[in-house]
Amino acid sequence: MNMLKNKGLLALEDGSTYAGESVAAAGEWVGEIVFNTSMMGYQEIITDPSYWGQMVVFTYPHIGNVGVNEQDVESRQPYVRAVIARQICKQPSNWRATSSLPAYLCQAGVPALSGIDTRSLTLRLRTKGVMRAAISTVRFEPERLIEMARNAPDMSALEPADEVTSAIVNRWTEAIPEAWQPVVRTSCKAPLVVVLDCGTKRNIMRCLVTFGAQVTTVPASTSAERILALKPDGVLVSNGPGDPTSWLPTVETIRQLIGRVPLFGLCLGHQLIALACGARTYKLPFGHHGSNHPIQPVGGGLVEITAQNHNYVVSGDSIANSPLEVTYRNLNDGTIEGLRSAALHITTVQHHPEASPGPHDSRHLLAEFVNSLGEA
Repeated sequence: MNMLKNKGLLALEDGSTYAGESVAAAGEWVGEIVFNTSMMGYQEIITDPSYWGQMVVFTYPHIGNVGVNEQDVESRQPYVRAVIARQICKQPSNWRATSSLPAYLCQAGVPALSGIDTRSLTLRLRTKGVMRAAISTVRFEPERLIEMARNAPDMSALEPADEVTSAIVNRWTEAIPEAWQPVVRTSCKAPLVVVLDCGTKRNIMRCLVTFGAQVTTVPASTSAERILALKPDGVLVSNGPGDPTSWLPTVETIRQLIGRVPLFGLCLGHQLIALACGARTYKLPFGHHGSNHPIQPVGGGLVEITAQNHNYVVSGDSIANSPLEVTYRNLNDGTIEGLRSAALHITTVQHHPEASPGPHDSRHLLAEFVNSLGEA
């Protein structure tokens, strides 16, 4: 793979095309295209497994200026299908950088297009919703690429579980580098939290450790019996990619855990727990991807600015048929941001309280979950 100045062409299934400069891997790809409005944290976004199968458009006009380092990754590799930006820096300037962003993506086999009119592209996605797209850095016939986009599989038809979950049971001990308001536990024994890994971000485990928990991650295919055999004080169902209805084996596992161990669901985990409780989900027009989404408790209270990355939400009409109650709402569109069942010891949130990148307004939710475990 060479990184010389090359052409790149992006085509959407609605027939629109965008020309730019290819600055990373060469080849052809198809995937779902979404936009992210964060102004920072491109490395964390690129390595978030929730973006598996998706081409990410960065609305911030300039990314890559601080390069890439080994500390800010959220998983073992980049999971985005492609990176699209107005300008991608090729020569970073930061003392922590071990690589440029283009070199990092090129090594991972991920394409990146610079010089794209991302304002026009974002407005198109906001108007028409997420679409399938195709990228080529080797052949530039617009009609052929448009047809590739139209023939690409829909995200709902894909099953990403095996692509993003961990392969083994693993003990996690790393805390966040600088603890944010460390929580002093009254219990002499740190509770064990088992993280059901559907594509979890590392900062989730870092936060749990920082707030006093022992943490063990298990593959998404792990049975309820094997999870309970670890004798957890609580189970966290993580974030992850795709349509939640494509995770039905994991939903069944969660269904068997309900009432037997306290559960905390985060993003996809929130949706999977809702499905296990009899609720339904649906796809948003263009999703929530960014670090400036306001939420508020039902009935009023302190507004929190949150980091979000999801295309699907829980249907409000279906909650009445479940044991859950709504705890938070999104102030932009009124969608459900949190659910709870005190009787079943279930707490879920649609957003990312661990952030990375993003504000820490909701990080207290993870601390409260840890503190609630093992209480007499």
